[in-house]
Amino acid sequence: MKWEVFRGDITGLEVDAIVNAANKSLLGGGGVDGAIHRAAGPEFKEACRKLGGAETGEAKLTGGFDLPADYVIHTVGPVYRDGKHGEPEKLKDCYRNSIKVAKENGIRSIAFPAISTGIYGYPIEEASEIATRTVYELTKDDNTIDKVLFVAFDDKTESVLSDKLEKLYREEND
Repeated sequence: MKWEVFRGDITGLEVDAIVNAANKSLLGGGGVDGAIHRAAGPEFKEACRKLGGAETGEAKLTGGFDLPADYVIHTVGPVYRDGKHGEPEKLKDCYRNSIKVAKENGIRSIAFPAISTGIYGYPIEEASEIATRTVYELTKDDNTIDKVLFVAFDDKTESVLSDKLEKLYREEND
């Protein structure tokens, strides 16, 4: 099993699946969601329309269409208020349900953006802790997924994700 932090554009990754930090309509928006919709081509939106939207924490699958990835797993992250309105559990659900969909569909490599840290306002430190710990725990003793990438679009996110992942490695090896 391999976990890595990657700095760059999630839409260009050659993995089995990328995760889309989507809005509830699944029909495109800003940030990662908009970039994925633009890169995946016109048929992608129609495939998303057929999914009928999603609730916060849910995960649903489409093909990747014009993307290098075979699949896109769409998940709706929570809008951050103050961390006391179920946001941590909903964010964990995004990662849990995305991993579940991946396993159910034979996906061996997956790339996650920093879900909810853009316009949804989730603090990067807290979101990265939830992301890395949840995915690590779900995949460390599992042989169905070979590679997980945590994708960072900027220096700060890359640094925080790397620190959180290194902390998990240290805990595991102490």
